[in-house]
Amino acid sequence: MNLLNRSLADGIRRVGFRKWYERELLSSHAHMLLAFLCVIALMAAMEAFQGASQGGKLANATFVLISGGIGVWSLRRYLYLLMHAEQVADQANCPNCKAYGNLSLVEEDRRTGDSRVCCRQCGHTWTISP
Repeated sequence: MNLLNRSLADGIRRVGFRKWYERELLSSHAHMLLAFLCVIALMAAMEAFQGASQGGKLANATFVLISGGIGVWSLRRYLYLLMHAEQVADQANCPNCKAYGNLSLVEEDRRTGDSRVCCRQCGHTWTISP
């Protein structure tokens, strides 16, 4: 369970689909920014490596490893959140009236993570899979 990103059902229940989607995109782009900052930190640590003493070189190598690890994690998290939000958004069109994102939660299947939603415009129900 991620404290920063709500599940689809919880997000629809508390803030609505459109706000949930917006928050997922903002969270994913914050991870992209973190990955970019890690690249800058990597380049700075490699640049400082040249004229450093033995202890400084060890510290810079440690910074390179830490920045690289955080950068890889944040890039993977960015891609996961972005793809997850887009996959769910593709299913947010009402099959009956084609309204986008105008839905409310009917029920949640905790075992599979599927959410049964209802269109607020025409009342049609369908399932969204995360």
